[in-house]
Amino acid sequence: MSMKERIVSTLQMLQPEHLQVLDESHMHSRGTETHYKAVLVSERFAGLNSVKRHQLVYGTLGELMGEFHALALHTYTPQEWAQVGAAPASPTCAGGGH
Repeated sequence: MSMKERIVSTLQMLQPEHLQVLDESHMHSRGTETHYKAVLVSERFAGLNSVKRHQLVYGTLGELMGEFHALALHTYTPQEWAQVGAAPASPTCAGGGH
């Protein structure tokens, strides 16, 4: 199972209405399966600020977090997602060993 598949499988515990995990390793210089972007839409985020949402995701991923370098998170409630409809594009890597 790829790292992306493992991340997707684990994040299903948050009962997302929408979940997209992108492998963005090709945009960085640390090799394959190192950088990911996750877009999660879940009712579990209701009433939580962005820090608490990210902590919930990190806690859900647990030890898996130590197996890759970076995870860009975009977390939304269903109501927020209905308004924005898409996560922002990822910036181009500036180098520096990212």
